[in-house]
Amino acid sequence: MKYKINITYLYKKIIQVIFKIFYGKIFYIPNKKFKNILIKNVKNNFFNPYKKYYIYTIKDGSIYTDSVQHVAAITDNFLFSKSSFQHANNRIVSAKNNVVLKKGTPNIRRKLSGTVLSLVQGASGENYFHWLLDILPKIRIYQNNFSLKNINYFYLPPLKSSQIESLKLLGIAKERILNSKIYKHIKADKIIFITHPWYDKGKFHDQSWNLPIWIIKWIRKNFLKYKKKFFCSNRILIDRSESNFKHCQIINKDEIETFLIKKGFRIYKIGKYSFAKQIFMFWNAKCIIGAHGAAFTNLIFCKPNTKIIEFMPFNHPGKNYERISKINKLNYLNIFSKRKYLKNKDGDIYIDLNILKKKLNYN
Repeated sequence: MKYKINITYLYKKIIQVIFKIFYGKIFYIPNKKFKNILIKNVKNNFFNPYKKYYIYTIKDGSIYTDSVQHVAAITDNFLFSKSSFQHANNRIVSAKNNVVLKKGTPNIRRKLSGTVLSLVQGASGENYFHWLLDILPKIRIYQNNFSLKNINYFYLPPLKSSQIESLKLLGIAKERILNSKIYKHIKADKIIFITHPWYDKGKFHDQSWNLPIWIIKWIRKNFLKYKKKFFCSNRILIDRSESNFKHCQIINKDEIETFLIKKGFRIYKIGKYSFAKQIFMFWNAKCIIGAHGAAFTNLIFCKPNTKIIEFMPFNHPGKNYERISKINKLNYLNIFSKRKYLKNKDGDIYIDLNILKKKLNYN
């Protein structure tokens, strides 16, 4: 086993050396000024007046992403830190830690003619929450200053059908989407980067309580009109078992489901529905219950006073769905697992049924 690991390590090192010969070593000089980068201070007529947004245009630049935690904006073999993204230990770290400074750009570079709008930020962009609240707002920031017709390619993570559907509603055809997992290294006449709408330091959960109001209102106003009516219950129990992740799963799931079904709730795997149907489902709901997860992002579309009960792992710091609920004036409640369940194969949340009954006023 040790021999195989060494062979793999050696192979990766050889690949890195070969690509450094092809494309050169990447350097980073803090506060270096670049002549071929245009910086535009965004009009702030409806955005957060206390946060500045910028649009950066790099002429004849390139992007490299490992599709996990790093995005490198590169010009003349220098890292442009203001448009780069690097994540480690669940927090944003200094640009000096960007992977390209150590490993280079070990993938074949695709040359594109025209203008590319970069909307990648590692693996998080594939998540429904980050899609609606990180990536789509970047498109809105750009659109407030320029026409989307100026963009030839939208550089994005692999997308699910609901995400492609939301782009179509913004007038962006599938043919203009460039998959960053297939093309990890690209070069173009112009590459455009946009300030992250709200996350720029520390841990994600530390800033989730400060989600900008304008994002929630814009998404609601822009997409609510596209809701697609279909038969569904107005009492929703979110089934998170469709997730590939083991965290935020309910240990006593059968007990909770049995009780709620008797009370008129219906179980839904939200990701199985189209974007338009997800919008309708949450708009139509009177009560929504489930374990912490991306499906709760659709609280954006709920009517005021909709009752929400979110199940949380022990001491979970996430307040993003509580924040959305506050902005939308929802009746939000949560229930925390009484203790940590780190090694339980069925999940990390145990819900006391008596507490749930009290929250629902079913004493």
